[in-house]
Amino acid sequence: MNRYPVWKYIIILITLVVGVLYTLPNFFGEAPAVQVSAAKATVRVDGSTLSRVESVLQGASITPQRLTQEGTSVWARFDTPDTQLKAKDAIERALNPDAADPSYIVALNLVPRSPAWLAAINAKPMYLGLDLRGGVHFMLQVDMRTAITKRLDTLANDIRIALREKDVRHGGISREGNSIEIRARDAATLEAARRVITDTLPDLQVEQTQGAEPRLVATFKPAALQKVQSDAVKQNITTLHNRVNELGVAEPVIQQQGADRVVVQLPGVQDTAKAKDILGRTATLEMRLVDESAEGRAAEAGGPVPFGSEKFLERDGRPVIVKRQVILTGDSLTDAQPGFDSQTQQPKVDLTVDAKGGRVMRDVSRENLKKRMAIVLFEKGKGEVLTAPVIQAELGTRFQISGSMTVVEANDLALLLRAGSLAAPMEIIEERTIGPSLGADNIAKGFHSVTWGFAAIVVFMVIYYHLFGVFSAIALSVNLLLLVAILSMLQATLTLPGIAAVALTLGMAIDANVLINERIREELRGGASPQAAIHSGYDRAWATILDSNVTSLIAGLALLAFGSGPVRGFAVVHCIGILTSMFSAVFFSRGIVNFWYGRKKKLRAVSIGTVWRPGAGKALAVGQGDGR
Repeated sequence: MNRYPVWKYIIILITLVVGVLYTLPNFFGEAPAVQVSAAKATVRVDGSTLSRVESVLQGASITPQRLTQEGTSVWARFDTPDTQLKAKDAIERALNPDAADPSYIVALNLVPRSPAWLAAINAKPMYLGLDLRGGVHFMLQVDMRTAITKRLDTLANDIRIALREKDVRHGGISREGNSIEIRARDAATLEAARRVITDTLPDLQVEQTQGAEPRLVATFKPAALQKVQSDAVKQNITTLHNRVNELGVAEPVIQQQGADRVVVQLPGVQDTAKAKDILGRTATLEMRLVDESAEGRAAEAGGPVPFGSEKFLERDGRPVIVKRQVILTGDSLTDAQPGFDSQTQQPKVDLTVDAKGGRVMRDVSRENLKKRMAIVLFEKGKGEVLTAPVIQAELGTRFQISGSMTVVEANDLALLLRAGSLAAPMEIIEERTIGPSLGADNIAKGFHSVTWGFAAIVVFMVIYYHLFGVFSAIALSVNLLLLVAILSMLQATLTLPGIAAVALTLGMAIDANVLINERIREELRGGASPQAAIHSGYDRAWATILDSNVTSLIAGLALLAFGSGPVRGFAVVHCIGILTSMFSAVFFSRGIVNFWYGRKKKLRAVSIGTVWRPGAGKALAVGQGDGR
């Protein structure tokens, strides 16, 4: 009656082994490390960088625990924080001789100490939140004025192109504050310009001013202005995710707060200055025509830069004189993929822009055939020409960039173009640092709360339910083991509210065992045999356990779907804990009971505490021994 088939015990055994393997990494802790990543989009971190870092550490008589390249970063692990700081200074001096213009980011970080054999099976410790691991918290404010200004500049150029296509001759278009002014010689021209703008640019509302020189003033509609601000924040959040990924931060939190603010939390980051540096990386792409006039060529040779042009350098150091007027920005790009030219078999990058960008590129390329167009990357206020190819044919929504590029450079350029740019600058208005020591203190307090709660439950269960209490305690331990293992496998983030959810899960798990034990007592009280009481107790308790856990799971899923921050951290652990508690309290617990009592043919009693018979005034003596 109470016997499990062999396959069920095999499932239990496999589950325990997997649980132990994926729980183990959490006991090894984290090692102080130095991370080296690229500070510029045009700098590549590869095997040569790894060799260079190794040589620097050898020259400084510093032996790392481990030196590896993972993704786009080089990691050097050390035994102590003191060695970590010395290595960081040595690497910084060697890789960034010019501190004002660093090529690499050398940051302090923390990495797991898990042995290689655990890493080989992808067994990693669970992520810890900012309150447990320490790290930095930033509140950034988006410069909405700059975002609106950039959008108005783009629209002014769009108006200029639209009027030219409709053959409407104007007297000048300029941006004045938060509006665009269009001048014309007569009222008829102004009316024609107003109709063109109204038809082609629905986001703008156009009014005609009265005075000595009538003109049109175009401003954003309220809904369009709100959309510009919202899009600026969303684009900045996306770009920040791309930038923060370079730090290798586990589970960073980047979310909008209010209309123009963004919260950034970086758990495990020790170097606040480098974190600020990463957040300040505001790469912007612009496409401009190269100034190929006689004055421009003379400026490339060292002469003065002509009016309306700027001087930038290519990656090899050669100067390029480009016009100030921006043809297209990275905002119009929708895709960038590396490839090979079908005719020359040279590496290239295929670009795709939106419809508006395609119209601009078509007009510009038609008028500037056989001329050069430069792609300029602006980063930290400095511009650099990535490439300046010759326009060979009329361009549209799809065109390619080719030239003296290697395969690696083409791949890097495609990645850079897809990464996007900040829609507007951001300013750090709040900064908080949580040290690893405070995080360790929070972990200790959370660990103690779970430990003492677990111990109290175990003592009560053993005293009240005797041997069945021991079975319940073992099932509770398995529940905790599986919960930690699943959190580690999913790489979920554990926070202080998550630890509270662990304690709540223990309570819910033991509640299921209490229901089972009391059902067994009821069957014994009703005169059922011990074997029949065990069988009926588990079967009758299952429906109640399922109902209570499903309702709790629905509440947890609601918190998971609609909550954020600490609420979401609580919900993740809560939902996983419900599933593990149902497995441990019912399936695993019954497996132990069946193993202990199921093999006894003539079972006279079970050790489940004192079973009181209602109205009898005495107890059934089933609380003694183990039923032999």
